[in-house]
Amino acid sequence: MSNIDYLDFGLGGGLPGSFQWSSSGILISPKSDATHNIRALKDPSVVYHNGRYHVFATTTNQSGAYSMVYLNFTNWSQANSASQRYLDRTAIGSGYKAAPQVFYFAPQQKWYLVFQTGSNAAYSTTSDISNPRSWTAPKPFYANGMPQIIRDNIGNGYWVDFWVICDNAKCHLFSSDDNGHLYRSETSLSNFPNGFGNTVIAMQDSARYPLWEAASVYRVSSSQYLLIVEAIGSGGKRYFRSWTAPAITGPWTALAATEAGPFAGAANVTFSGTPWTRDISHGEMIRNGIDQTLPISPCGMQYLYQGKDPNASDPYSMLPWRLGLLTQTNSTC
Repeated sequence: MSNIDYLDFGLGGGLPGSFQWSSSGILISPKSDATHNIRALKDPSVVYHNGRYHVFATTTNQSGAYSMVYLNFTNWSQANSASQRYLDRTAIGSGYKAAPQVFYFAPQQKWYLVFQTGSNAAYSTTSDISNPRSWTAPKPFYANGMPQIIRDNIGNGYWVDFWVICDNAKCHLFSSDDNGHLYRSETSLSNFPNGFGNTVIAMQDSARYPLWEAASVYRVSSSQYLLIVEAIGSGGKRYFRSWTAPAITGPWTALAATEAGPFAGAANVTFSGTPWTRDISHGEMIRNGIDQTLPISPCGMQYLYQGKDPNASDPYSMLPWRLGLLTQTNSTC
C-alpha cells in the first residue's frame, strides 16, 4: 500500500507518564432511513486510507437491536454529513453484529472487519474498503465456540469486544468478559484467520468494573505496545486505563491506570463549553498505518470515542451514544 495511508504525527519522543486531552463536540450522530430507525452510534473503528477516514461503528435502533454502519470522509469537519451505509444490507447480513475492528492484512492483501455476533468472534473480508457491498459473509474465528478457559471464568458476564493485532510471527485475538478478565488467543501469521487457540488470561482484576471491556492493543514502537481497557468508575462513568509492554504477550506495566489519573476520562479531558458527555467510552486510536500491526505514533495522539448525554438514563441498549474526537494536549514530541 502506498504512503498515502501513513498519517504523519511527528517524529521522536515517546508516551508520556500521564495524558491530557481536549474533546471535540459531537462529530458523528446516527442517521435513520425508512427501514433503520437508529437511536445510537457507538464502538467506532477507524483507518485512514487513500486520503479518507473510513469509520465502522455499531448502531442500535429504537427497539434496542444491534447492527453496524460504515461511512468515510476526508476530514473531521465532514464526518457528520457523510453518508452512512448500513451493513445489514450487505453479505454481512442482519441480526446481532457489533463492536467492529477494521485493518488491512498485508500478507493476503485483504481488509478484515472483525466483530461480535453474540456467540462468537467473526470476520468478513474485502479488497475494497470503500465499497460496503463488497464485504464477504461472516465466518467465525473459533471453530468450537467459546474457549473453555473463558467458560470457566465468565460467570454472569458477556463475551465481547474482539480485537486482532499481529507481530512478525503470530496474530493475537483479545476479548473481554465483563467480569474482570481480558483473554488472548493466538495463531501463526501464516495460518490467520484460522487456528486461534492457546487462549490465556492476559490480565485480570478481582472486581469486574476496573477491567470491563473495549480492550485494544497498539504497536508504539518495535519494543513497546500500548493496551487500553475501558473501566466503569464512580457514578457509573466510563473511562480508560492503560498499560505498556515490550511484546503483545506482555508483561503489562501500568501507565495511566486509575480513575484520577486515567488514559482518558472525565479527570483529564477538557471541553469547549459544557461537556456533552462525562463518559469516555469504547473507541479507537487514530493509527498512523493500516496494517495488522496496528501502528500508532506517541506524538499528538487522537482517539475517536463514544459519549452520551450525561442526563440520559435509558437501558444500556437504548442509550443515545454519539461519537467525538479526543486530541492529546500534552504530547512530548
